[in-house]
Amino acid sequence: QVQLVESGGGLVQPGGSLRLSCAASGSIFSIYAMGWWRQAPGNERELVARITSGGITNYADSVKDRFIISRDNAKNTVYLQMNSLQAEDTAVYYCYAEVPGPRYWGQGTQVTVSS
Repeated sequence: QVQLVESGGGLVQPGGSLRLSCAASGSIFSIYAMGWWRQAPGNERELVARITSGGITNYADSVKDRFIISRDNAKNTVYLQMNSLQAEDTAVYYCYAEVPGPRYWGQGTQVTVSS
């Protein structure tokens, strides 16, 4: 079992920044990648960013050059630094962990970009 606890969401003005955190606990040795998905009202859930245990990253085209995913192995935590936020980034952001078997998900954190 893996538990994921997210933090860092909130309300920010267009052009602002936020940093999301996702702390993993439990059977963390089984995790080979972690990342963030998001879902806006009426939209499908989409992958935002992913980082492997080896540090390889990939991003959705819509967030490249604005978002940065990183990890602190000592803290078993993954971060998503979100810069130049736009109204279109408004969504619930979900942290997830890839393991052999079904993925684990966090509870979700709301990010709202509005003036």
